[in-house]
Amino acid sequence: MAVNNYLRLFYMQVHYNIEELPDFRNAVITIGTFDGVHMGHRQVLDRLKTEATANNGESVVITFHPHPRKVISSTILGIRLINTLDEKIELLRQLHIDHLVIVPFTDAFANQPAEEYIKKFLVDKFHPHTIIIGYDHRFGRDRLGDYRLLEKKAGDFNYQLKEIPKHILENISISSTNIREAILHNDIATAHTLLGYDFFFSGIVIHGDKLGRKLGYPTANLRIEDEEKITPGNGIYAVYAQPESTTDRLKAMMSIGFRPTVDGKKRVIEINIFDFDKEIYGQKLIVFVKKYLREEIKFEGLDALVKQIDQDKIDSLQVL
Repeated sequence: MAVNNYLRLFYMQVHYNIEELPDFRNAVITIGTFDGVHMGHRQVLDRLKTEATANNGESVVITFHPHPRKVISSTILGIRLINTLDEKIELLRQLHIDHLVIVPFTDAFANQPAEEYIKKFLVDKFHPHTIIIGYDHRFGRDRLGDYRLLEKKAGDFNYQLKEIPKHILENISISSTNIREAILHNDIATAHTLLGYDFFFSGIVIHGDKLGRKLGYPTANLRIEDEEKITPGNGIYAVYAQPESTTDRLKAMMSIGFRPTVDGKKRVIEINIFDFDKEIYGQKLIVFVKKYLREEIKFEGLDALVKQIDQDKIDSLQVL
């Protein structure tokens, strides 16, 4: 699946206020962070939609923001997410989910008793027909709630409980870890295979030192807005770039790193969009990463650098 230029092809209702949820029709729900919305997640989401269709119901994904680890973990430094919240919303929309509920994850929410979580959160707010959940799902104060407690309460609250098999859950966890590692270590091909779409990120175009313009390769310098969003490892990449002022994906190449030939002091993300001369400072630029081309190299001087950039453009165009 490819993200289709951020166009909304399907109307998915997104709910941010859990106190104002609609009356779902035979809600079939699943719960998780779904970071990456990757191929492993899609097995669960396909089952969610199948169950909803079979029961004349609506598919409901419950996710959390911020990421629960930021609230309940004592070691939150270095958290890196494959998707920002906006990206996750768009990916789920394109999978034709009926409803996405974004639950504000707080200490109070995390510390409610497990039985209260079932009654006051799941049952009172969603009135689920079916809950699809992993055998290892934990919830409530001290994470005492689990699949067996949900199973025990199913008769009291008249919902069906369907288990996500262990092998699918393990695949989801392994895939998420492998995707992050692949992105960080320039293995874009593996990331794409596991994601099922081209990895993408976005940033705001800011002013740089204009060196690229002097070299004949003007660049858009990006400032990543979400510090938790993972970005590729240092190197040169063939990419498509989409300024927010257009729906077109434009051929481009990207450099990420410390520019060792020039200064080597600050990590920067620079995009050279081919045959493009519009001013896009202050705009959001979405970058779809297609292929890793080479590592960063320190050249003898600017002439050697330009010669290599010429070749990088040729290599990028062959990819794109």
